Amino acid sequence: MQQTMLGTLTIGQAPRADITPILLEHLPAATTCIHAGVLDGLDRQTIARRFPVQPGEAVLTTRLLDGGAVILGKGAVREAVQHKINELELQGCRLIALLCTGEFHGLSCAKAWLLEPDLLVPPVVAALAGARQTGILVPLAEQMTSEGAKWRGLRRPPRYAATSPYASSPEQLVAAAQALQAQDVEIIVMDCMGYTEQHRRLVREATGLPVLLSNALLARVLAGLL
Repeated sequence: MQQTMLGTLTIGQAPRADITPILLEHLPAATTCIHAGVLDGLDRQTIARRFPVQPGEAVLTTRLLDGGAVILGKGAVREAVQHKINELELQGCRLIALLCTGEFHGLSCAKAWLLEPDLLVPPVVAALAGARQTGILVPLAEQMTSEGAKWRGLRRPPRYAATSPYASSPEQLVAAAQALQAQDVEIIVMDCMGYTEQHRRLVREATGLPVLLSNALLARVLAGLL
């Protein structure tokens, strides 16, 4: 796929200062890339109006350009994600990477290759973990159940802990990781695109366990395709 234009799509605002450096570390230097976000150009009041959290609805969290975080109702996000995918394809992107590990159903492209982390990361983790106990770090406690179906391929039900990559302190991150370690996990997965290499190092140093960073896994696959 030489000279293919890459589109990245965050459910927040682009470009993502936390994710882009991880992508650039792995992608070919000459890669042409368009960065887009579902919330581009929107202020917090508009975001709250367009993506409200409905009672009983699954939620997602993401980052804005000012570094702050917002929580979104997943139903409205899914429709907006598809709209942005269509726009990226019209701009000439032939490879589109979704920068969100949330589970979406029915997303599609006319011709472009669409890489969805919720379809990519869990099978890789299942193959690596085998019969070992997996621990999953998620940003929000609600996601332990709402996003749990994608891990059904694991041989053993995973253990969970919640800590936001946007709002939690390093101490809170370490405490969540150690809570997983106390449940005898043997490998930890950081299940959010907002977790960074710095977060991964903190968890690795605190637990001594293998730690997989979802966005780094995605970046390596993208590099192979490009």
